[in-house]
Order: sequence, then C-alpha cells, then structure tokens
Amino acid sequence: MPYIEDRIVHDADAHIMETPDWLDPYLDPGLAERMKPRRFVGGVGGTDGQEEARFFERMRAQQADPAYRADDGEQLLTRKNWDAPGSFIGADRPAVLDELGFRSQLIFNTFDSGYINELEHGDDVELAYGVSRAHNRAMLDFASNDPRLLPTCYVPLADFDAAEAMASEAVAAGAAALLVPSNCPAGHSPSHTSLDAVWATAQEAGIPVVFHVGGGGKLINPDYFKNGKPIPPDFHGGAENFRSVDYMAIPGPPMQTLATMIIDGVLERFPELKIGVIEQGAIWLPGWMRQMESAFDAFGRHEERLAALGLRPSDYVQRQIRVTPYPTEDVGWIIAQGCEDIVMFSSDYPHVEGGRRPFERFERMLGDTSDANREKFYATNMIDLMGSALVTA
Repeated sequence: MPYIEDRIVHDADAHIMETPDWLDPYLDPGLAERMKPRRFVGGVGGTDGQEEARFFERMRAQQADPAYRADDGEQLLTRKNWDAPGSFIGADRPAVLDELGFRSQLIFNTFDSGYINELEHGDDVELAYGVSRAHNRAMLDFASNDPRLLPTCYVPLADFDAAEAMASEAVAAGAAALLVPSNCPAGHSPSHTSLDAVWATAQEAGIPVVFHVGGGGKLINPDYFKNGKPIPPDFHGGAENFRSVDYMAIPGPPMQTLATMIIDGVLERFPELKIGVIEQGAIWLPGWMRQMESAFDAFGRHEERLAALGLRPSDYVQRQIRVTPYPTEDVGWIIAQGCEDIVMFSSDYPHVEGGRRPFERFERMLGDTSDANREKFYATNMIDLMGSALVTA
C-alpha cells in the first residue's frame, strides 16, 4: 500500500545522496585533477579519507544485500540519507515513488551546489562550469530511470556567455529545471541584462528556474558560533549542516535575489518565467512581500525602474514564484496570508530533515485549510511551476 494513495501529490523537493565518485564517469578529461578533495560524511573522513571510503563501501554492500532490502517498503521513511532505498542508485528510485505514491519528484543534488557555488565565486570559473556540466550529466542519467523523476541542472551565473551556453545545453539534454545560485554572482547582479538569455531559455522551454538551500554560499559569519559554548550538532549529528542560528539566515539570499530581480524588471521582461524557491522555507513570504510593497511605495516616484513595472511587486510573486515551506512551519497560516497559490508540498526524501511522516506533519499544519487550497498545495502549484517538464512526464 503506498504511503499516500487517496490524493494526487507532486513532490517539489527530493535528493540524490552523492557518493565521492559519483561525478567521475561524467567529468570531461583533465577536470578531476583540478578538483579539490571533498568530504561527504561529517566526522568520518579521517585525515586520509580512508574512513569515509570504508563508510561508502558499507553503504554499497548494504544496498546490494537482499536481506537488508527485504523491508524497503516498511522502512521507506525511517531509513535516511545513504541508508535509504534509491538514495544513490538511480534504478531503485522508481520503486520508491511507487511506495510513496508521488506522481513526480523534482530531484536535486545534496552536496554539489555548495561546491559549485564556491567555485563560481573563486579563481577558476571555468572549473565551475566543467563541474556543473558533469553534475548535469549525472542528474540526467539518474532521472532517466523514470519519467516521474524531474532532474535539475545547474547553471552558474558567473560568466554571461558561459551561462547562456550551459542553459541551452541543459535544456537540450532534457533538464526539467535550471538550478541557479540564490546568492549574488561575483561582480554583477543576478538581474543583469546580460543574463536575460538564461531566463529566456527557461521561459521558451517552459521549464522553471529554481533556487535551493546550499546554493546561497556561506549563510552567516561563523563568528556567531563563537559564544563560549560548544557548537550543537545538526540534524545529522555533525557540524556541516545548519542549526537554529544559521537556519534563521536561510531565507536571506533568495529574498534579496528575488527582490532585486523583481525590482530590476526581470519578471516584467519574462512574464511566463516561473521561479521555484526550494527548501528555503516559506514563513518569510508574507512579510517579505509586504516589505517589497513598502519599498515600491517609498521609492516609486524616484526610481525609473519601479515606474516601468507593470505590476506591483507582490503581484509578480503571485504570478511567477512558487515556494516550499518546511514541515515545521505553519503552512496553514502562510496560506491564510494570501499565499495559497505559492506554497508547495515537499518531502526532502531521503534527508533526515524531511522527517518520517512529512504528509502527516503538513496535514497538521494545514488544519482547517479548504480542500481547494490543499489541492493547490499538494499538486496544482507544482504543476504550475514545472510547466512542460511535468506535462511531458
């Protein structure tokens, strides 16, 4: 029996759990030597990486063990990260969707966005595009196992010409969404007119541009944690993920980037472009929209760019932006503030943060929300975001 069987549900956030070698088959020659070593499992890397290597040997053996896999369905939402079925073996993910009862999953990486974001703000921008190309090939390959899997392909915004070329390449290869950084590129605004070709490519293809947590660079100054006390563990029991203090900073990059794009007319120039803000919460939405309205009223008489807008800022949000709340946020309250056409369901599978019963947690938060708005939350808003990518799936 599927986890959800009496409602149409589209999942706006799910993940691959990368392994250290997952990009290797997809890298162009010469790139591997330019990539610095990366750690994937906090606390087990060791000084030479051997402990991490043994960890992944165990994970692969575990996934190949019929005895371990015998109760996949029963343990589907209990096993997390690399322990979960379909977490890094693409051929196993279709059965996961069958068990979950989801009609589709928008698929993201877990670690690579942060690495690529670091590269595109560094000295080797060419490497950022090379790694992105390998990432995109790997994502497309993983998703090729089932049309319900909707792959996101990364497009760094550091170089105008390279960004345009990579967006076109990703669309031609079958990207369901273009994943871009949610922080400001180095040296220019995300609203720069020379990036219009990226937005035009997505709009013409009928697929969205999406932001995701991890693609916003360093969230806060690490000195905030120098408080004379031990740093508390994160969801995973380590120190690499976010905790309560840096959790508060997660909405900052998308709020600033989206506000800049709206004010500078990107959504005016591309009225059919859809933008998804994924795993960066949604409780900020009502106040953020009201703040943009205040800025519009305060500066509208003095800034030509505001006078040139055909809509008020919050109208662009309603028309073109879709956002996933965390299951700990009061999504019923968010909807009641006029965001019923914006928020979407997400499971965060197979991450620990998604919890063991995401549907039930959201249902509790939805409370007495109407059936019509529930349908929007679980399905319609995701369908609207994904456009042709979901229709063809």
